[in-house]
Amino acid sequence: MPRRTLRTWFSRPLLTPELPIAVFGFLLNFVWEMWAVPFYAAIGEMRHAEAILVCTQAAFGDVLILLLAFWGASVVAGSRRWILKPGWQTSIIYLGVGVAITMLMEFLATEVWGRWSYAEGAPVLPLLGTGLAPLMQWLVLPALVLGLARYHLFGAGYLAARTGRESTVRSTSSARVR
Repeated sequence: MPRRTLRTWFSRPLLTPELPIAVFGFLLNFVWEMWAVPFYAAIGEMRHAEAILVCTQAAFGDVLILLLAFWGASVVAGSRRWILKPGWQTSIIYLGVGVAITMLMEFLATEVWGRWSYAEGAPVLPLLGTGLAPLMQWLVLPALVLGLARYHLFGAGYLAARTGRESTVRSTSSARVR
């Protein structure tokens, strides 16, 4: 049995796909949520600290949606390793699950629970009444999150191989997804 070192115990979680998805997902979604403040009615009237708290909570919710979408695609792919070489089917499942959850949550929050409402000038989808900003968020950010997570899992060797400069960068693409 191989001897477990302290480095092994700390590096292992860094090689799981969920960690970079959560970290990059939070960072990108927090920025998006802050930029989307003008599209929501009550947030513009809040104190700055309250608005930051609301956007932070929303970004954590977005991370949960990202992870659920990733796990949904993993079930279809039969492995969490699909992120290393995503195909069209897993990518569509990933985006589809995320869009479906987002649309459902937006509908429930605005129409059923009354947690928030859209600003007067915010673009809204005609049939569903859901804002265009959350839909665009789920069409743009998940692809960026996947790209950043793949880069994190593969390391610098991944970028060098993609750009054809693999001889200039020592390959570090031996990362294993657990």
